[in-house]
Amino acid sequence: MNREQLFEQIKKKNSFLCVGLDTDIDKIPEFLKAKDDPLFEFNKQIIDATAKFTIAYKPNLAFYESVGAKGLLALEKTASYIRSNYPDIFIIADAKRGDIGNTSKMYAKAFFENMDFDAVTVAPYMGEDSVTPFLGYKDKWVILLGLTSNIGADDFQFVGTPPLYSQVIKKAQFWASPDELMFVAGATRATMLKEIRTLAPDNFILVPGVGAQGGSLAEVARYGMNATCGLLVNLSRAIIYADSTENFAEVAMIKAQETQKEMQQLLEDLLPKV
Repeated sequence: MNREQLFEQIKKKNSFLCVGLDTDIDKIPEFLKAKDDPLFEFNKQIIDATAKFTIAYKPNLAFYESVGAKGLLALEKTASYIRSNYPDIFIIADAKRGDIGNTSKMYAKAFFENMDFDAVTVAPYMGEDSVTPFLGYKDKWVILLGLTSNIGADDFQFVGTPPLYSQVIKKAQFWASPDELMFVAGATRATMLKEIRTLAPDNFILVPGVGAQGGSLAEVARYGMNATCGLLVNLSRAIIYADSTENFAEVAMIKAQETQKEMQQLLEDLLPKV
């Protein structure tokens, strides 16, 4: 999916919601655990319930890798299900990969060729040659860690003058255009999105930290939105674990719709022509 198509979906759905499929086998409803593939069954029901309000889904690899081969199979089935049934939805592999060139090349092949994700999150610490193997795939994206929302971000990301995170964002734009490069910026530091948007005026920004982590959607939109929205705001726990009964999918749908309505108002306020 290219940038124009992504923005078209935002306008069509009046939403910039990304639902994080952080599917924890210990947190899904008990009745699903009797299924042959409980992770996939949970994901399928969440996807069917929320797709109308959602621009993107973001499975976090850790939750699938933690249960071994069955988890990886559930991940592949999830990506395939979205691609087959909701082809206009953007699919992000939240893998945070980044290694020497040959290894990154294999990671890129895994996510872009074998599982057909639209994007993969990448850690920039090892520099350009660890990132470029993910680039060059037609209509595929690197989502580079910029300024993260965790407490430990202070350990390295603010070191230096200018701080390291800003150096990463500036440097990475020499490696790729806004048509294939996004950045991660956490909502728990929403006011800093204004500076990040100045550093990367045209790139999409994936924003975690709204919802359970306490970030403000209105502040994210205020400081981070650009002329083509330029935001994918991720909510995970606040939607997928809003209910643990047999009504979990219905409640997830209600939460996704509530978020979409708030996003629609923000788009109308900040992008009058959308």
